[in-house]
Amino acid sequence: MTDRIPSPAAPRFEAAPPARIQRVIPIVSKHFIPVERLAVPFDWAAEFGRQAPLALEIGCGTGHFVLQLAQRHPEVDFLAIDIYNKGCLKTCSKLDAAGLGNVRVLRVEARELLLNRLAADSLRAIYINCPDPWPKKRHRDRRLVNREFLALALHRLEPAGNLFFSSDQRDYVEEVAATLAGLPAFSNRLAAPFTEELPGYPLSKYMRRFLDQGLPVYFIHRQRHPTAERPAFQAPELRRGYRSRRPGKES
Repeated sequence: MTDRIPSPAAPRFEAAPPARIQRVIPIVSKHFIPVERLAVPFDWAAEFGRQAPLALEIGCGTGHFVLQLAQRHPEVDFLAIDIYNKGCLKTCSKLDAAGLGNVRVLRVEARELLLNRLAADSLRAIYINCPDPWPKKRHRDRRLVNREFLALALHRLEPAGNLFFSSDQRDYVEEVAATLAGLPAFSNRLAAPFTEELPGYPLSKYMRRFLDQGLPVYFIHRQRHPTAERPAFQAPELRRGYRSRRPGKES
């Protein structure tokens, strides 16, 4: 038995609306999965046509990062998600041009996907690159990565599965690192709580923009300890106001 819960009849989450209403462009691509197709549970092996490790990128932007990952690791199947139609469209265009078969793109909220559409111990890796930092103190409870989210991630990662987090906001990285320190089921794969260099890690277009300006990007790499006890599973509240990436970010 997994710890998925059935989807409610009505949505339990609502992404923050964009600053202005934008036309939703239909996405016609073999790489795109409309959310209406996401049955509970969803058979990812049948979708990809094979049994393979599964990894998730949260906030794929316009697809530069997941394209690199998929090309480097053809033995892994990837889910790339974003809540922005335009980003999903551009990601699919890149994947179509590259002719890759090991990526699927979804326009869905991260916690809803993790909670309802993915089984326990099903992910080889989770990648979270430069999510919206909500820099104002009064908004920081809207940040995606908190203890509740990390506990959910632990239940979705397979034994020895990897969690990667990056941000150009040092205080966000410090906050995530401190929270992870209180979760012994995550072991640190770095010599420090976080680093400004992670050899071999693909760089998104957004990261390169910061680095080209001489500004740092910070990285965290944790791994689920194969035998350490995880916190008891508790379904997180799917609250309003979450954005997977800040407006204008391109991955």
